[in-house]
Amino acid sequence: MGDKNVERFEELRQFFGERDRFAAHNGIEILEISPGRARVRMEVAEHHLNGLDRVHGGAVFSLADLAFAAASNSHGSAAMGINASIAYVKEAAGDVLFAEAEEVSRSHRLATYSIRVTDASGQTVALFQGTVYRREGQAIPPPGWEGASFIG
Repeated sequence: MGDKNVERFEELRQFFGERDRFAAHNGIEILEISPGRARVRMEVAEHHLNGLDRVHGGAVFSLADLAFAAASNSHGSAAMGINASIAYVKEAAGDVLFAEAEEVSRSHRLATYSIRVTDASGQTVALFQGTVYRREGQAIPPPGWEGASFIG
């Protein structure tokens, strides 16, 4: 991957890390972004647990959703989720979860992604599928974007 691509992916990682306040609040961090792919992690904290002291399904969904967002915006055009579904297949074990997104198909306007959520032991916890509408324009604003809208 060329220097410009490395720069672009670092910009995306930094942008999502700083601007996605919900993900930041939940301790979700981006580990990797490459064309059509992303890998994220979340350390399970007390506020991620449901009434049965298990990882809340909403926390698992949120983790998968950030991987989905990062992967779908990795090509340079703004991508907005239009459909998402998740299947919970196993109770999460351990204190960390990972989500890995992979592009399944991409056209000029639509793209579909498959996201696998795993626990600390590497076992699959959930399978997430999402579709985005690809808008014209950049996925993240250029330098000096503060206060400007980048969704047009």
